[in-house]
Amino acid sequence: MNRHQTISSQSDPGAVTTPSVAHAHFGIGDVVQHRLFGFRGVVFDIDAVFANTDEWYEAIPENMRPAKEQPFYHLLAENSEGSYIAYVSQQNLVADESGEPVDHPAISGLFGEYEAGKYALRPRYLH
Repeated sequence: MNRHQTISSQSDPGAVTTPSVAHAHFGIGDVVQHRLFGFRGVVFDIDAVFANTDEWYEAIPENMRPAKEQPFYHLLAENSEGSYIAYVSQQNLVADESGEPVDHPAISGLFGEYEAGKYALRPRYLH
């Protein structure tokens, strides 16, 4: 697959190219698990492609760096040491199969009910 797609026609000398974008596998409110590190989290925002700093990206060991041309998820995350915010590539996430809610203090501010592995977004945040 070509990494860039043309938005306007080939005959247009001002054609704009943008990175191709993969479809997000997860949605707002989904509970996910990190494929390598095992922590869990709730998706609260999605970037269609990498949208963090180069410094953040370069801090990841080269042999573990994910491709930038994929969705990245903002998570209200938890592990055995506590809760935090995580930014994770799609390739490193899987659906959480535990059926357990996530314990993060910010969840109640954004989400309501937890049911069947997903949190419902509070009505005031729906567009």
